[in-house]
Amino acid sequence: MSAPLLTATNLSKRFDSRGRTVAALDDVSFEVAPGETLALVGPSGSGKTTAARALVRLTELDGGDIRFEGEDLLALRGARLRAVRARLQMVFQDPRAAFNPRATVARVLDDPLRIHGIVPRRERPEAIAQLLQRVGLSPDLEARALHEISGGQRQRVAIARAIATRPRLIVLDEAVSALDVSVRGQILQLLLDLQRAQNIAYLFISHDLGVVRAVAHRIAIMDHGRIVETGRAAEVIANPQSDTGQALVAAAPKLRHST
Repeated sequence: MSAPLLTATNLSKRFDSRGRTVAALDDVSFEVAPGETLALVGPSGSGKTTAARALVRLTELDGGDIRFEGEDLLALRGARLRAVRARLQMVFQDPRAAFNPRATVARVLDDPLRIHGIVPRRERPEAIAQLLQRVGLSPDLEARALHEISGGQRQRVAIARAIATRPRLIVLDEAVSALDVSVRGQILQLLLDLQRAQNIAYLFISHDLGVVRAVAHRIAIMDHGRIVETGRAAEVIANPQSDTGQALVAAAPKLRHST
């Protein structure tokens, strides 16, 4: 068995909220293997997004250890951290919150190619066109601003930006929850196709077990900052052991009948 691509151990994070301390992460541990999709699932406020943001160093932890490709991710600074971030990317629920909505599609995709030195300047136009084609978009969109294209197109651009740096792992934080059902299915299929072609691992953050069942190999269920259940996706959905898992399946009863 191959070594884990990412290992998170005993993660802890507390926030002050309305005069009291809330444990967003309370001794959270999990692993992601190369080419695997691990879904972190749980109700709102369970801590899954805090865990996702901690992995890409957008949230600083109070304690714990994160190893990515065997390297201490929390100890990295400066150029070394930037180099590792090329291989550890994130796609957010709403690309408009992550990018300047007035930026053109070409500018959004040019930035990672330039910042990480992926291709020489003269070759970047062709690289941008190829990235768009890989996510099912026409290169004709290059000159359009993000606010001028549809939500599904924006999310495809966000995925194109993420894969531009040839990552080993992509963290997807509710990346399809804001999309229409038909577009959601297309994006999920795109993610599966990219995973098969490039052996990309995903940490898939969601509250929707129906979506998770379509993409995840394993599930870790979170509640109140802790992982309360973990296992193979089909097994957890078919026979959840935790109260939280049972509640999530009960909220989508068709899952139990279709497994």
